[in-house]
Amino acid sequence: MRPKKRLIWTKKTMGTDYYPEQWDSALWESDLTRMRAAGISVIRIAEFAWNKLEPEDGVFTYGFFDRFLDLCAEKGMKVIFGTPTATPPAWLSEKYPEILNCDIDGNPYRHGSRRHYTYNSPVYQKYAARIVEREAVHYGKHPAICGWQIDNELNCETTDFYSEADNAAFRVFLQEKYGSLEELNRAWGTAFWNETYTDWSEVHVIRKTVSGGVNPHQHLDYLRFVSESCIRFAKMQADIIRRYKKPGDFVTTNGMFGHLDNCRLQDEVLDVYTYDSYPNFAQSIGRAEGGNAAGAGGEESLGDRDWSRNLSVVRSVCPHFGIMEQQAGPGGWTTKMEQASPRPGQLTLWAMQSVAHGADYVGFFRWRTACAGTEIYWHGILDWDNRDNRRLAEVKEFYKKLRALDETAGADCRGFFGVLQDVDNQFDAEVDCWHGRVEAASRQGIFAAAQKAHVPGNVVSLSDETDLSELASYPVLFYPHAVILDEKRAAVLRSYVEQGGTLVIGCRTGYKDLQGHCVMQPQPGLLSRLTGTTVKDFSFACPGEDPIIALAEDGRVIPMPLFNDVLEPGEGTRVLAAYANGYFQGEAALTEHRVGAGRVLHLGSTFCRENTAWLLCCLHLEEPLQDMVLAPDEVELALQEKEGKKYLFVLNYGREKTTITLIHPAVLLYTGRTVQGDRILPPFGTAVYRLLEERERD
Repeated sequence: MRPKKRLIWTKKTMGTDYYPEQWDSALWESDLTRMRAAGISVIRIAEFAWNKLEPEDGVFTYGFFDRFLDLCAEKGMKVIFGTPTATPPAWLSEKYPEILNCDIDGNPYRHGSRRHYTYNSPVYQKYAARIVEREAVHYGKHPAICGWQIDNELNCETTDFYSEADNAAFRVFLQEKYGSLEELNRAWGTAFWNETYTDWSEVHVIRKTVSGGVNPHQHLDYLRFVSESCIRFAKMQADIIRRYKKPGDFVTTNGMFGHLDNCRLQDEVLDVYTYDSYPNFAQSIGRAEGGNAAGAGGEESLGDRDWSRNLSVVRSVCPHFGIMEQQAGPGGWTTKMEQASPRPGQLTLWAMQSVAHGADYVGFFRWRTACAGTEIYWHGILDWDNRDNRRLAEVKEFYKKLRALDETAGADCRGFFGVLQDVDNQFDAEVDCWHGRVEAASRQGIFAAAQKAHVPGNVVSLSDETDLSELASYPVLFYPHAVILDEKRAAVLRSYVEQGGTLVIGCRTGYKDLQGHCVMQPQPGLLSRLTGTTVKDFSFACPGEDPIIALAEDGRVIPMPLFNDVLEPGEGTRVLAAYANGYFQGEAALTEHRVGAGRVLHLGSTFCRENTAWLLCCLHLEEPLQDMVLAPDEVELALQEKEGKKYLFVLNYGREKTTITLIHPAVLLYTGRTVQGDRILPPFGTAVYRLLEERERD
């Protein structure tokens, strides 16, 4: 069972990111004064400022941040202090080029950007540990500091590491895991294509090959190695900081990037997780002005609303998290990205989206747009001209709304169903294009269907340590494509079903072991007895053929897109829908098998918006909030609960005003007024209500 963490923010808190090294010190005091007037009480600093602390090898200077931190204390500003290891200084890169990460051809990434180091260089580990310790010793007890950020956006820019230091560390990782080359060869299936290793020096991180692909089992271990390397690097820093920081100050890091077991990072290293929320990334490839775009697997994107899915994943890592970087303006670099400016109301909408999904701290990126460097188009609250603008005015208005939500700090987000995920299948979906394609399509399909039907759901992390209590609160769990399965996870799923839960699985389930080998048993493998089915045939959808559909018992036509498993039901397994076309017409497409007090539904396809919407109805999950509120589909609804009270978040992603209907009286927290009936939300408008209990309604 995952360890519980203390609440970091006991009231809603607003902050921003600030870079004193980028501005004339004459601006510091006025900047802090303007921030405080806007409601900003926390700033993050120093994550890219190694040279301000160590301008030369072994020469340490503290005066710059001494002056700034003292000013922060004077102004009543709290500080999250960053370790500067995301950007090693030029003198270190030049003196010790072995610290540099390399591309897959072995060419080093040079100084001039960020994150050009490798976690596994012994030299870099030594210098990183030294700067973190010097920083923590000197600033650890400063009264302005309330928290520490490790590095910046671990595994951002690249999630791959190909230096000689990584080769050496990978061999150690594998020796510890397998013990012998014989066992390594077995695990990697090296008899295929004569890849057998006879000496550890022959083993490398993944490299370029003539076919363009690499051994998938080696690749899976490589991703686990990258994750392990990152976690060890973060833990080294966290352990140092904890020796010197004040009691109560927290340790965090920001972002959520690939090739990383973020649950392990949170559980073993951090006090709290913080995320960088930029919904314009989703909007720019989705429902931006001018039309719609298809998401993964052909599913239509929901634009900036898609970011709620990311925030649900963050919540599965840390239920009560912070936002270290909340989008405040248009984003872009001189080398890539062109994003539109948030329209009036969108800054508040996106920030409240984070709050609705569990954020108790929201820090806007950044206070003022940089005047120099690659990110001169990554706009902050203020523009280069430093004048008050509409974004600052909106930040001030957001702060008034946020403070009105103090009573919701630490509230739990209610999920009426859960979507299971685990790191082994996450990594396998990066390695295996068959797995990756169906996984991406189903994640988007389930999310889109639930959003449009106003069914709030949670992402639930599954591991070998997961126990029944972590699953039992969900009446329904989707596990879309558990390609990799082991006995422990299969056992906890059986217990979940036996005690009354409903498990819904999709195609491509249970045909690999933990090493990524295909098992010699019928799909869905270890879940076959639980589902009461086996898979007797399967295929991707064939171009040129009519889309595959199934006909349900109720006469409903159900899309079965992208991939099709032909199911063979066992004794006692009920067929809920049969294929209506294709060479497998008439065969089982969706089944139900009852086990103990619960049941398992097996869908022989990917999940799309249409078939998931039908399933939600069959599972009696459609519109679970309709006794509280009626809302159009462009509105997102989220429900939080705390100490017996319920809080309804209403977010309008539409560009036009819309109307919702409150069934019973509720308190609009923004104003404290009790309201009921039809309520108008402006374009990109938000509202948060405390639902009154029946005894309070009169």
